[in-house]
Amino acid sequence: MKDPKQLIKSQKSFFETGKTRDISFIKAKLKRLKKSIITNEDAIHQALYKDFKKPKFEAYISEFGILISEIDIVLNNLSKWSKPKKVRASKLNFPSKDYIYSEPHGTVLVIAPWNYPFQLAISPVISAIAAGNTVVLKPSEVSSHTAVIIKIILSDIFDDAHLCVELGGVSETTTLLKERWDYIFFTGSVAVGKIIAKAAAVHLTPVTLELGGKNPCIVDESADIKLTAKRLVWGKFLNAGQTCIAPDYILANNRIKADLVQHLKTEIFKAYGENPEISPNYPRIVNAKNLQRLTAMLEDAEILVGGNSNSSDNYLAPTLVNNPKLDSKVMEGEIFGPILPVLDYQTEKDIESIVKSYEKPLGFYVFSENKAFCNSLIQKYSFGGGAVNDTMIHFGNPRLPFGGVGESGIGAYHGHFGYETFTHKKGITIKANWLDIPLRYAPYKNKLKLLKKAFKWLR
Repeated sequence: MKDPKQLIKSQKSFFETGKTRDISFIKAKLKRLKKSIITNEDAIHQALYKDFKKPKFEAYISEFGILISEIDIVLNNLSKWSKPKKVRASKLNFPSKDYIYSEPHGTVLVIAPWNYPFQLAISPVISAIAAGNTVVLKPSEVSSHTAVIIKIILSDIFDDAHLCVELGGVSETTTLLKERWDYIFFTGSVAVGKIIAKAAAVHLTPVTLELGGKNPCIVDESADIKLTAKRLVWGKFLNAGQTCIAPDYILANNRIKADLVQHLKTEIFKAYGENPEISPNYPRIVNAKNLQRLTAMLEDAEILVGGNSNSSDNYLAPTLVNNPKLDSKVMEGEIFGPILPVLDYQTEKDIESIVKSYEKPLGFYVFSENKAFCNSLIQKYSFGGGAVNDTMIHFGNPRLPFGGVGESGIGAYHGHFGYETFTHKKGITIKANWLDIPLRYAPYKNKLKLLKKAFKWLR
C-alpha cells in the first residue's frame, strides 16, 4: 500500500494544476474507460465468476450494461452540467446577475462493496472523475478477483495522481480513513457506514453513505399474483439475494397469500430448475462466513421451499420462510441473501405495525392495481426509493436519484445526481456599478420604514 499521506499530497498537487477540471481531458479518460470495459468484458466476467459464480447474463445486466450507459450519459451531458447556471437575481441586490457554479470537492475516497463489486466501484468513480475530482478507490477485499481486474483496468488509464486503486482489507481501509479527505463515498452495511461517518466527522468531511435496510414488499388482493411472483423471484434471487435493494420480506394480504406462495414456488422452479445448485443461472454466496450467517437464520424457521445448502461451494438454495416472528433471526435485520420471509396482513394497521418496527429501508415495493392504495403507502412511509408492481428497476434509471434515508443512507447518485454529489455549489452574485441604491448604507436615520416597505415589495 502506498503511503496515504504522500498519495493525497500528489493528488492535491495534480488537482491544483486544473487538469482534472478540463472537460476534454475528462471525456478522453472516460472514453478510454468505456473502451476498456468493453474490451475486458470476458476477463471481468471471469473474475466475477471466480468470486461467486455470477452468471454472464446477470453480470451484464447488473455490472456492464449499466456502467456503459452511465458513461454515455456523462459524455453526452458533461459540458452542459459543468456550465454556471444562471438563476433569477434578488430584487434586493438590484442591479445584479446571479449564478450557481459547480466546483469539485477535491480529493475523494471511494470505498466499494463486494456484492456488485465492479459496478458499485466504478459507478461512483465515473461521477467523481466527471465532476473534476481526484480519486482513491478501495475495492472490497471479499471479491478479491474483481478487485484485481479493477486495478488492472484503471491503472492502465489513470495516473495514480488522478485515480489510484488501493487493494487490501480492513487494515488498509482503516489507514485510509485516518487521513483527511475532501469527500468520502461509501457503499456497504449500516454498521460499517457508522464507522465511516465517525471517521469523517473528525475532519468534518462530507460523505455519501449508500447502505441498506429491511426492504418491505407489500402485495394486496388486487395484484396480478402470477406476474407478481415472477417479478419477486427475479428481484429477490438475482445475485443470490445479495443486493441492498432486494425485497427483504413480503407482506401479503391474507386472502391471497397461499396463492402467492404457490406461484413463488412455481417461478423458482421455472427460473432455476428442480435443483438450483446445478443451475448455470444461480450464483453462490460470496464466502463461508456469509453462508454461515444465512443458514443460522433458518434455525427453527418454517421453510416452505429450499433451505438446503452446501458449505463446500457456498451454496444456499432459493428459500421461502413462512410467517417468522419479528424477533426471529431472519427478521432481526437485513437478510442479504436468498431467503424470503412471507408474512401476511389483514389491515393497513398490520402493515404499519411491521414496517415501522424497522428503520427506514433503502427499497420499498408495492404490488397492487389499486392506485389509491399505492399512493397512500408511498406517501406514508419514508424510504430511499422503490417501485410499484416490480422490484429494483428504479436503480436502472439514471434520471432517478439513488440513495437512502436515515439508517439506509445519506445522499444520492446516478446520472446528473452523481455529478451533483461530487461537486460543491457556489452561489455568485455579480453586481453592476451603473446604479448604487443608498438605502443599505449608514447612517440609518429615517430609513427603517423605507426598508420595511422594500422588503414587502420583494416578496
